[in-house]
Amino acid sequence: MKSSILIVDDEPVARKSLTDILRLEGHSVASAPNGQAAVEHVRTHHIDLMVVDLRMPGMDGLEVVQVVNQLAPDTEIVLLTAFASTETAIQALRLRIHDYLQKPAPPSQIVASVKRGLERRAARMQAKGSGVDGHDAGDMLDTVILDDGTEIDLSRRQIKQNDKMVNLTPAEGRLLRVLLANEGKVFAHRELVLLVQGYDTSQREAPEILRPLVSRLRHKLAEFPSLADHIISIRGTGYVYEGKKATDE
Repeated sequence: MKSSILIVDDEPVARKSLTDILRLEGHSVASAPNGQAAVEHVRTHHIDLMVVDLRMPGMDGLEVVQVVNQLAPDTEIVLLTAFASTETAIQALRLRIHDYLQKPAPPSQIVASVKRGLERRAARMQAKGSGVDGHDAGDMLDTVILDDGTEIDLSRRQIKQNDKMVNLTPAEGRLLRVLLANEGKVFAHRELVLLVQGYDTSQREAPEILRPLVSRLRHKLAEFPSLADHIISIRGTGYVYEGKKATDE
């Protein structure tokens, strides 16, 4: 079975060159001209590995990585940059990036890096003892059961307790997934918009985008005592989920 690779670069020549090189190696390769398009592709397709340019207008490479780490944490990522710096390299390592290459990287270096990334991914999936069928296979949280029996099924976007059940919209489900997976972490408004909605916005606009979404999710969570009032607003900063430790199933 061919490995699925996504090339993300705003330069058409670089994008085509990388696509051609990796197709010649026998991979199934798609491409995206910007970060927003890349995120939309990852939402709807299984991707084994991404090659991402760091400097792009709008959503840059590091911001793409942040979102993909939430959507598809088993996807390996190779970051390309023409402007290497120690600070960027440290950021890349913190974001779980497989490799960090300086442009223009020779084809042999690209091919070798992609090969190592795919081998690392295959070894990790084998260790997990799970096959990969669709981009949700490696999600960090799927079903969470709380102490009182409340069941949060994030794959189906449902919350159940006894005969009570509520359905979440895709955005509400993504927001709850991010908050539950990072209990106690304060997210800035802009960071949450990026992780949940998949696009960048200004610090001024982000709270206005989030406010109605958070309000709707809080209203649905209020049906369940163990979930009510746990999404806390940090004035002027963002939101945090504070609650009892959940048990992954």
